Amino acid sequence: MEQAAIERVRLIFTLFDADGSGSLEPEDFDLMATRVVAAAPESGETARAAVLAAFRRYWTTLAAELDVNRDGKITFEEFSALVLSPERFSAALAEFAEALAALGDPDGDGLVERERFVALMTAIGFARPNIDALFDAFQPADDKIAASIWTAGIRDYYSPDKAGIAGDRLVVTPG
Repeated sequence: MEQAAIERVRLIFTLFDADGSGSLEPEDFDLMATRVVAAAPESGETARAAVLAAFRRYWTTLAAELDVNRDGKITFEEFSALVLSPERFSAALAEFAEALAALGDPDGDGLVERERFVALMTAIGFARPNIDALFDAFQPADDKIAASIWTAGIRDYYSPDKAGIAGDRLVVTPG
């Protein structure tokens, strides 16, 4: 397993812990989902509902697979198992990735503009320099990226055997 994957998971755990309690709980996912949907007012109700559903499924999948002691909370130690067994989350992750990219593509042209990408990634909690570095790594044309590229990038982010991927730019301080 790559150290880069561990660092990616550590960052996403911190971001998913939306209330800063030190563990993941269903309320964290509701809070983040609400922030993400609010960052996309131009997106349709179907796309917004899909993101809310994807966040809920992400939580229920995590809870079912990782909450070892069934206390309704997931610690970092429990969450880090995600890196060891990403196949257990592939369906929930695919749903999440596709819903997020669709939210960023309100006109349905298959492209996500930088402004929308930044708004959604900021709502998740990533830092602006890292967001810009990631967007640029996706090789935008006319300041737009293909929604499918973003979806693939999200899946890569959770791959334990990948390093040097675009998503690593979310972890390191851009120079």
